[in-house]
Amino acid sequence: MVNVKELRINKNKNELTVTFDDGFSNTLSSELLRVESPSAEVQGHGPNQKKTPSQKSRVVIEDIEPVGNYAVAIKFDDGHNTGIFSWSYLQKLSLEKDKLWKDYLKRVDDLKIER
Repeated sequence: MVNVKELRINKNKNELTVTFDDGFSNTLSSELLRVESPSAEVQGHGPNQKKTPSQKSRVVIEDIEPVGNYAVAIKFDDGHNTGIFSWSYLQKLSLEKDKLWKDYLKRVDDLKIER
């Protein structure tokens, strides 16, 4: 089971550094966290329903709140606060962030929406 040792929001509130109990640490941008939120609003309710939120390049993290011993709720300044980021989901984002970012930029370009 994956556990998080520390979560740290940077001074500008646009990055979250996640440190796992095995010592692995990674920094995730608030934009990536927002557009990859595990909420139904972003992911949809089934396969192939994922949405690509627009105009999130300047979104910042307002607050983080623990959810039990397995996750964190992240509140963003655009009002989004329904994503529960489990430790395993944060690990997945950390390990796949380069690919996820590339895929996100492609979707933005394909949809001709503003980041």
